[in-house]
Amino acid sequence: MVKILANYLDIKIYIGLLYSHISINIIKHYNIARTMPMRSHNGKILELIKKNKVVTSSEVARFLKVSWNTADSYLKDLVIEDKIERIKKEGVTLWLRK
Repeated sequence: MVKILANYLDIKIYIGLLYSHISINIIKHYNIARTMPMRSHNGKILELIKKNKVVTSSEVARFLKVSWNTADSYLKDLVIEDKIERIKKEGVTLWLRK
């Protein structure tokens, strides 16, 4: 009985390790896939801001043909990269180049 339990635990640990390895690979793939399209939009967004001086998330969403949430996420990533500034006004967020 002890030997069967030991084998069961070894198998369970192996499956757990295998599962966590697969999970990590899926997460890495997902993160790479998520950031690749965003990088291609960065240049387009920066050109739009350069042309218009100030833009809103809605304007960027229409320009890129993406949802407002996606455009807002792209813009926030550019703020984190210190390429644009965010100015919050009552009822609207304005984005401009640094």
